[in-house]
Amino acid sequence: MTEFQTQTYETIKSPEHEQEDYFDYFFDEPGSEPGTLSIDQDAQPSTIILIDYNQQEATRKLDITPKACQPYLETNSVSWVDIQGLGSENILKEIGQVFSLHDLLLEDVVNVPQRPKVEQYKENLLILVQMVIPKKDEWGFENEQVSFVLGMKYLLTFQEKTAKCFEPVRERIRNNKGKVRELGPDYLAYVLLDAVIDSYFPVLEHYGERIEDLEDRVVQNPNNSILEEIYEVRRELLGLRRAVWPLRMAINNLIRDGFATVEGSRELITPEVQVYLRDCYDHVFQILDILENYRELASSLMDVYLSSMSNKMNEIMKVLTIISTIFIPLTFIAGIYGMNFEYMPELQWEWGYYFCWLVMISLASFLIYFFWRRGWFDRVYPSKDD
Repeated sequence: MTEFQTQTYETIKSPEHEQEDYFDYFFDEPGSEPGTLSIDQDAQPSTIILIDYNQQEATRKLDITPKACQPYLETNSVSWVDIQGLGSENILKEIGQVFSLHDLLLEDVVNVPQRPKVEQYKENLLILVQMVIPKKDEWGFENEQVSFVLGMKYLLTFQEKTAKCFEPVRERIRNNKGKVRELGPDYLAYVLLDAVIDSYFPVLEHYGERIEDLEDRVVQNPNNSILEEIYEVRRELLGLRRAVWPLRMAINNLIRDGFATVEGSRELITPEVQVYLRDCYDHVFQILDILENYRELASSLMDVYLSSMSNKMNEIMKVLTIISTIFIPLTFIAGIYGMNFEYMPELQWEWGYYFCWLVMISLASFLIYFFWRRGWFDRVYPSKDD
């Protein structure tokens, strides 16, 4: 019988990140010793979940110790060791001892975030990727590093938090759907990597809606807040590109190289799985194409903003010009008859005051009619349909 325990997962909210911190990759302190682990104080405590499976059965062990994973390395089954949280240095170092992980490999896994890459060590393969998740009830996204360590019979995954996109893969293992229990750990690595890559598409859809909203707002009512939001979108899209662009090269290396072990008994990535990885490669290129299109749209929004502000200023100047043009001749007439010279003949005329008003009103009416005939008021006072 298949022993597969159930578990309820809760989404752990990460602290708010400033936009400037998106994919601001980790760097070592000058003079620090290679292999030094830098544990974040806010990091989630490490818990280990083991899923061991073959075609006949699958077993899940919750919250186990690193040493408890060691017996499963001697079996012919596939062992998926999922480490959730990077806040427990002792557990992480013990994992490194049990699975003979190189100090530099463990450093790249723990000191996050790192640039997406693929590196081969003695008997295992390190794959670093960045996963993104849309923020709830607000614009932007959260990023998380996911690390894969692929061995001959096992796959280690290191997560900063609990990734919900892996839950469908666990269900496929539990219900024995697809080929995941028929093939080796390299196929499991492909399935999980594909889930991480697919997590970019909801974020891109989110930015597509955001850019459409900005397009409407920048035309209807351009202001400084919209300008700041355009800069923010461009900055976030640049952060996404920094995560996807090196991922393209990493997957290409997985497809091109089999990464044989030191003994050379077999390749860690089999030719059958390399075919599946081509699909991931196509998805990454599709993401890059969408990102480039959105970046161009965001850049064009800046031109639209400047054009809208220029049009808005032109409308203001047109209103002021019309008002000035109407009142300049009226001011001229009022200025002449406001001098009150003694020998001005119109000052002694009984109907002079009323005649002056008649002339000024007629002149103002003529100018208003003239501007209306020329269509100037059509832009100053647009219709509701516009």
